[in-house]
Amino acid sequence: MADSYDIIVIGGGPGGYVAAIRAAQLGFKVAVVEKSHLGGICLNWGCIPTKALLRSAEIYHYMEHAKDYGLSAEKIGFDAAAVVKRSRGVSAQLAGGVAFLLNKNKVDVIWGKATFTAPGKIKVEASQNPPKGAKGGGDYTAKHIIVATGARPRALPGLEPDKKLIWTYFDAMVPEKMPKSLLVMGSGAIGIEFASFYRTMGTEVTVVEVLPQILPVEDEEIAAVARKRFEKLGMKILSGAKVTGVTKHADSITAHVEDSKGAKHDITVERMISAVGVVGNVEGLGLEAIGVKIERGCVVIDGYGRTNVPGVYAIGDIAGPPMLAHKAEHEGVICVETIKGLHTHPMDKNKIPGCTYCTPQIASVGLTEKKAKEAGREIKVGRFSFIGNGKAIALGEPDGLVKTIFDAKTGELLGAHMVGAEVTELIQGFVVAMNLETTEEDLIHTVFPHPTLSEMMHESVMSAYGRAIHS
Repeated sequence: MADSYDIIVIGGGPGGYVAAIRAAQLGFKVAVVEKSHLGGICLNWGCIPTKALLRSAEIYHYMEHAKDYGLSAEKIGFDAAAVVKRSRGVSAQLAGGVAFLLNKNKVDVIWGKATFTAPGKIKVEASQNPPKGAKGGGDYTAKHIIVATGARPRALPGLEPDKKLIWTYFDAMVPEKMPKSLLVMGSGAIGIEFASFYRTMGTEVTVVEVLPQILPVEDEEIAAVARKRFEKLGMKILSGAKVTGVTKHADSITAHVEDSKGAKHDITVERMISAVGVVGNVEGLGLEAIGVKIERGCVVIDGYGRTNVPGVYAIGDIAGPPMLAHKAEHEGVICVETIKGLHTHPMDKNKIPGCTYCTPQIASVGLTEKKAKEAGREIKVGRFSFIGNGKAIALGEPDGLVKTIFDAKTGELLGAHMVGAEVTELIQGFVVAMNLETTEEDLIHTVFPHPTLSEMMHESVMSAYGRAIHS
């Protein structure tokens, strides 16, 4: 007889384990199927370990610029192995935390690879190195099965990663030594974060982006400010260019690059990172066999995680963009609460914040200025530069910009975009404001503490209405 559950979640990443815990809280009998590591890519090979690396780079940067703060530091250096070890330790600690939370909430862990044999039925092929107490391979059934298998790096034909000369983010997180030179193919969040890390640690970095604008999903003005800062820090950026091929050498690689005018360049570096996006892990699950609709590599769902097959759901990266951990978590909660019959709301993807943890940091939510205009909205735009903020100057971080976009007729906050120090922590203020349907009047009447970076948010709002005080 197959083991039976109310809900089985396939995938133990941010979306999967959060959905499982919430389901258990609601009284369901729940299991999570995971084949390699609890916490998924985000916790083990993505969001968390990259932030640990970037933190090391940030501290190293401040040590190198100690004199700017009236301090002195001698014989500044770093141990690449120790930097990586700290990053891996942070991930291991949090992975253990996920296991603890699942156990605390009485969620069973099934260790292996799941395949649908029918709606409501899966077969699990056991994986190696199961954690203590985990169930193994076999047949399992559930009234509801949630697919949360995440995504993997996209590979371009002829430019496939080889773990030695061409890296994915997996390889870039655990370098045996810091390369002296590096080419990053792609300037989205993943590419720019690694470009920023390696540049700060002293590597000569070149970024190649096929589109005219780096950070393509961000507001054009914010991306331009970020680019100027990257280049000031010594990063070389080729936008409107593409890598057409590579020539591999014993311990280096030559990228053949063609720009938008057709001019060709050969760039030889020690290592190359392929950061051209990710693709959902839809293969090998038996989804097509049970009739689940898949379009452009993603499972098609409604606003509540439901697929076209009753009892089968999908959340997170496999369910389409934006491919962000916090989006996956929220989708998981919406999905299981809908299954429970609670009053739920479909996710508004326009209110999902995006953060890039490079130097300088970038954060945004809602419509860009261009998108707002394309939507036919009459808008008011506010801007406030870091150079006008006392806290930013005291921190030694005078470069940056806060930009807000409002509907001119209603005062609705349509979007907020930031570049500069700690903006990934500030953006949530605007996210809350948008969710509460706050108008410019509410924000103008809000008292912001002084001295803080958050005052720039206030000034940007007032700027949109011609009331900024410090600019």
